[in-house]
Amino acid sequence: MAADEKVEDDWDRRFVELLQELRVVQTGIQILFAYLLTLPFSNRFGDVSPGQKVIYVLVLAATATASAFLIAPVSYHRLTRAAVDKRRIVRVAGRMAQAGLLMLLLAVGGSVYLVMDIVLSNGWARAITGVLAALYIGLWYVLPVWARLAHTRLKADEAGAKHTVGVR
Repeated sequence: MAADEKVEDDWDRRFVELLQELRVVQTGIQILFAYLLTLPFSNRFGDVSPGQKVIYVLVLAATATASAFLIAPVSYHRLTRAAVDKRRIVRVAGRMAQAGLLMLLLAVGGSVYLVMDIVLSNGWARAITGVLAALYIGLWYVLPVWARLAHTRLKADEAGAKHTVGVR
């Protein structure tokens, strides 16, 4: 097997992994989107305040945007696979997925805020949403960045150790 075939296989594997990851979030975003689309047709929707309606519209827009970004890698791959190399497809699709996750974070946070504001109060809604936002940001962004930095440091330490072995 040629080296370039091995590299191409690696990029194919990365794309399959990305698509599998997107499948995980697709169901959740579709359920949230469907629920939000039906909400204005419920009897009690007229009871929400004008401010809550603005939050609702922003959450609906964030959910629609998240859905667009999280589905886009499939379309991008379908329409470009013959003309664009796999590395570019994986990189662009990965950025789309990250943008979709950011919008999903806003959609989930906004949905929680809206429900908590209606059920409890604005103060509780802010507090609970803030805690949940910190949790999501910690799990989705801080932890992976920390793990990546730790891995990079470990690799650098290993490389440094290889160079110092045998040096007196």
